[in-house]
Amino acid sequence: MSKKRIQTLRQAVKRALFILDPQLSTLEQRRRIETLAHLIIHLPVGVTKESVQADKVEAEWVVPLKINVKTAVLYLHGGGYTICSPATHRGLTGAIALTCMSRLLVPNYRLAPEHPFPAALEDALAAYRWLLDRGYAPQHIAIGGDSAGGGLTLATALCLRDSGEPLPAALFLLSPWTDLTFSGESHQTRRAFDPIFGGMDESMGPGFAPAYLGQESPSNPLISPLLADLHGLPATIIHVGDDEILLDDSTRLGEKMKAVGVDVRIRVWDGLWHVFQAFDPFLPEARQSVAEISEFIRLRIK
Repeated sequence: MSKKRIQTLRQAVKRALFILDPQLSTLEQRRRIETLAHLIIHLPVGVTKESVQADKVEAEWVVPLKINVKTAVLYLHGGGYTICSPATHRGLTGAIALTCMSRLLVPNYRLAPEHPFPAALEDALAAYRWLLDRGYAPQHIAIGGDSAGGGLTLATALCLRDSGEPLPAALFLLSPWTDLTFSGESHQTRRAFDPIFGGMDESMGPGFAPAYLGQESPSNPLISPLLADLHGLPATIIHVGDDEILLDDSTRLGEKMKAVGVDVRIRVWDGLWHVFQAFDPFLPEARQSVAEISEFIRLRIK
């Protein structure tokens, strides 16, 4: 897409964020974003959805018509651990399901502040174990997510590794939030360019981080997996925009993974912002990114 069209879309994104006014309560933010999702976010043609109970966790199967029946993808949605749901991410999860030709399980994991850490992590682990109980072999499963869901993906994999449970074949991360200590330089160097978080304070909205932390330290590696020992994790792909304050959460993660021998691929997209993949079909780069991520998934879980 031309730089002029990207800039036009960037401004539209920035204007649309009035629904996440930091002065609003978390409940009102949830209501607004769910209402908007109901109006404008739909599954792509060729994809269906089905409600399911994954152990004790409400979830949604997102299923393409063309499917490898052996495989499953666990998708953990973003939203700062406080907002969003499977419904707000159906456009993105549907696009991934369609292009990687695998069903996606999208848990409606518990949100903060009502349910701070480790509630979301417990639900993600329960959903993964439910997939194993349903007969999906770990070598045919991938786990991934966007933003907070990306950090939750890493925390889930770390817990599985440390408990000796079978790891999935691959991880995929879209603009992951991996450092709740906010130590990355991009929180300052990209602030003027970030159309989504650039105008927010360092809590990234109305208490995203404090709400999730509860009484825990942001340095807990299951909260800020950038600070964890990352050895032994599955093959990982990371896509991030160059114009987002979370850029360093991805680039430093990629460097740390490489240093301990993890098979990791990272791509930084010039001129793009947080979870830009959600803006398909308006943004050709979104479709390209989803295609690259889906190919990575498909080749590792087939």
